[in-house]
Amino acid sequence: MSQIDVMSIGDIVTDAFIKLEDDQAWTYIDEHGKNVLAMPFGTKVPFDSAEVVIAVGNAANAAVAFARLGLNSGFVTNVGGDEEGRQMIHALEAEKVDHRFVRVNPGKKSNYHYVLRYGPERTILIKHEEYDYHWPHFRPDEVPKWLYFSSISQHAIPYHDQVADWLDENPGVKLAFQPGTFQMEAGTERLIRLYKQTEVLILNREEAVVVGGGNHDDIHDLINKLHELGPKIVVLTDGPNGAYASDGKESFQMPLYPDPGPPVDRTGAGDSFASTFVAALVKGNSLEGALQWAPINSMSVVQKLGAQAGLLSEKKLEEFLRNAPEGYKPSPF
Repeated sequence: MSQIDVMSIGDIVTDAFIKLEDDQAWTYIDEHGKNVLAMPFGTKVPFDSAEVVIAVGNAANAAVAFARLGLNSGFVTNVGGDEEGRQMIHALEAEKVDHRFVRVNPGKKSNYHYVLRYGPERTILIKHEEYDYHWPHFRPDEVPKWLYFSSISQHAIPYHDQVADWLDENPGVKLAFQPGTFQMEAGTERLIRLYKQTEVLILNREEAVVVGGGNHDDIHDLINKLHELGPKIVVLTDGPNGAYASDGKESFQMPLYPDPGPPVDRTGAGDSFASTFVAALVKGNSLEGALQWAPINSMSVVQKLGAQAGLLSEKKLEEFLRNAPEGYKPSPF
């Protein structure tokens, strides 16, 4: 079996999407400035439809994106010893993701989340099961070229030390880090070893403030503060403003790829951007080339339900790139 190009790390879940009726819910900004989803309480609320999507989650979405882009993709994760866990493993196999390092936990449940869809946005009800996280042992011929670490349970914070130890022992392996909610809540200092070992760090603008402590209104300051933590390449996504990337010497701004239609579901847009950016680098692309690839997969993903249905092959991605409008290119900033 050939060497794995990218080994993704993180939790895997089944998502049950519940589409709310437009006239049965509403949103508003509360007194704390938070956007709130509301619906009648203590009664029966009709819904539009429901659909179950298997084997998703930040790292799982990345693993599938890498495989569809033609890389040898592997996945280190945990599932329960239940039917949902078996279905997840079968789904990874169908996507040609190497699942040798998926750990089955007898007597435990697999992660199962509920996604409330209202228009193109969603609110996800999450619960991470408590697994006994252990970093696997790789034979010399199994050591991957890259690791892609993303969202994982709040119960797995010590697991990050195992990954950091392994990276110290394998300095030739590059780390891409897309921190999830619980990883950011753990604090930058708690995970500082990983930030120092990171080749590519991908965050959105708000997350960059949490991790690096920079000025939200100053992209240069945000990027500089993150570089100071150790990452060689820093990538920031900024909603309708596109994205920014820096290798510490050059910085570029990249616009969004035009949407062919209104977004159907924004779940997984950030995952597709981050994983596609990393895939481009793994394949030998430059910083500018990676910035041109990443928004295309995000554009495609939001046109379908769920985080994986819209993920593209390299051939299809390149086709979109050839047909991109004239202004679709990175510019120094």
